[in-house]
Amino acid sequence: MAEPLIIAENLVKIYRIGDLELQALQGLELTVQQGEVIALIGTSGSGKSTLLNVIGGLDRPNAGKISVAGQDLLKMSDAALNRYRRRYVGFVWQQKARNLIPYLNALQNVEMPMLMAGMHPKERHEWSNELLDLMGIGARRRHHLAQLSGGEQQRVAIAVALANKPPLLLADEPTGEVDGTTAQVIFDLFHDLNERLGITIVIVSHDAQIARQVQRVVAIRDGKTSSEVVRRAAAPLAEGVERTEENSHTLTEYVVLDSAGRLQVPREMRERYNIGDRVILEEVDGALMLRPVLREGGSAVTPLIAPDDAPPPAKKGLFANLLGRGKKR
Repeated sequence: MAEPLIIAENLVKIYRIGDLELQALQGLELTVQQGEVIALIGTSGSGKSTLLNVIGGLDRPNAGKISVAGQDLLKMSDAALNRYRRRYVGFVWQQKARNLIPYLNALQNVEMPMLMAGMHPKERHEWSNELLDLMGIGARRRHHLAQLSGGEQQRVAIAVALANKPPLLLADEPTGEVDGTTAQVIFDLFHDLNERLGITIVIVSHDAQIARQVQRVVAIRDGKTSSEVVRRAAAPLAEGVERTEENSHTLTEYVVLDSAGRLQVPREMRERYNIGDRVILEEVDGALMLRPVLREGGSAVTPLIAPDDAPPPAKKGLFANLLGRGKKR
């Protein structure tokens, strides 16, 4: 297998505000393969946007390792990091004002990064027009932002992000300010760009339903990767069964262990099973079981990790709990 495009190891990021310290990343680990479309989800303050900023070279971690396309971002000078952002990364933000210049039309907005990079005028004109056609808004190229809908503006923003042909696209809540129908158009567009250009796409979202839009969802909790959901094509259907969106793919959830073998047990689960600060790990009949250290009112044996044929209560997912959803799957 080829080397991953993104490798993050033991990332630590601490923000200092006066006398206060906020540890946004606490030993986070992540790998992203070339050509993947993945999402990072988590509650507010979980560290997902901080991670996106670190990958994009907008922020430096205090410790750990982060490399993109074989480049060690921690060893880069400020000038080298600026070149990295211009050449290797495209950014799409929820607030379109961060992507677009209001007094320019759509075509001029897309051409601006190419102009700053010194691209030849002929190549600049051809590529910007091609990008707007890819976005499905070629006919609106001469329109100013006030003349475009919110969804059209976001598609212009995506074209701007791709202006310098980066191998990596980072999108922070790209559908946060559009309706559901427009959001689906944008997700379809991301997949089309991934297939046509081979670009790797990392999306930050707060919505667990994004699992049906991407190949893999990585859930972040308290500055660490907690679990991930992988989307795969479903097995062939029985004769006469019509294929639908619901049965065309399967979603499999995994608990993520870091390089030291550590996993996160969400607070909700610890409270439900009366788990304190220690557990006993046992192997029982081919399954791994976490046994709480008994305390007053404690339960006896609580299986948290079990084989695939375990009953539903033992398979309750960390992913659902991450956003406060405790429903059985």
